[in-house]
Amino acid sequence: MSAQYIHGHHESVLIAHRRRTAANSAAYLLEHLGPGNSLLDVGSGAGTITADLAGLVAPGQVWAVERTWSALDLTMAETAARGRGNVTGVVADAAALPFADRAVDVVHAHQVAQHLAGPVDALTEWRRVCAADGVVAVRDADYAAFTWGPELPELDRWRQLYLAEARASGGEPNAGRHLAGWAKAAGFSQVEVTTSEWRYAEPAQRAAWGLTWAERTEESAFAQRVVDSGRATPAELAQIATAWRTWAATDDAWFVVPHTEILARP
Repeated sequence: MSAQYIHGHHESVLIAHRRRTAANSAAYLLEHLGPGNSLLDVGSGAGTITADLAGLVAPGQVWAVERTWSALDLTMAETAARGRGNVTGVVADAAALPFADRAVDVVHAHQVAQHLAGPVDALTEWRRVCAADGVVAVRDADYAAFTWGPELPELDRWRQLYLAEARASGGEPNAGRHLAGWAKAAGFSQVEVTTSEWRYAEPAQRAAWGLTWAERTEESAFAQRVVDSGRATPAELAQIATAWRTWAATDDAWFVVPHTEILARP
């Protein structure tokens, strides 16, 4: 049920994703975890969140799920480097998991639902494998709700291109606003909704966000896709990348990425 993953795994993408931690990306879940919990991390990606969660539930077992071996290798390299011996890698579709009913205490998915062609089917599968007293924790951004200053028309164009490419690839880039409805459609009995944000305003934060997006705009799989689709030319992407660098170097610049989070119970 996966759509095409438009970010790809260019180093600029991985640099950004490796900044994600349980503290800055899964805080809403942490109080519900404890030693001995079993946890399924769907779409484990760069593995930094997976490694943090594995440390919190140890000696409980963690399964990291990715849809390709190459993607899973990224997770397993990170968890091995961190000494997380309780992590096992699994290659599987998010909506067809090789686990028995009620097999795990916690299912976690960060920035995954937006990349799925069938998010309700995936959530239904996550409910199936979650213990009756367990929890499914899902967090996704909402690209249309991103906000920033100063207002640069090239960044408006970047978002327009991203929204178009994500939807053409089968995903829903505004997944955050749909999570609660998708969970209810998937049959969850209880759905708790919270929100949080990533905020980039300090110089180091702006550089980390803006400069990686400048590189991603010209060199990542996203860049190749928008050129191949005819939505933008390399020259236009270069202008957008320059705008990202301009934004990052502006003293009073800021950027907010809003997220919706759900804790869903079977």
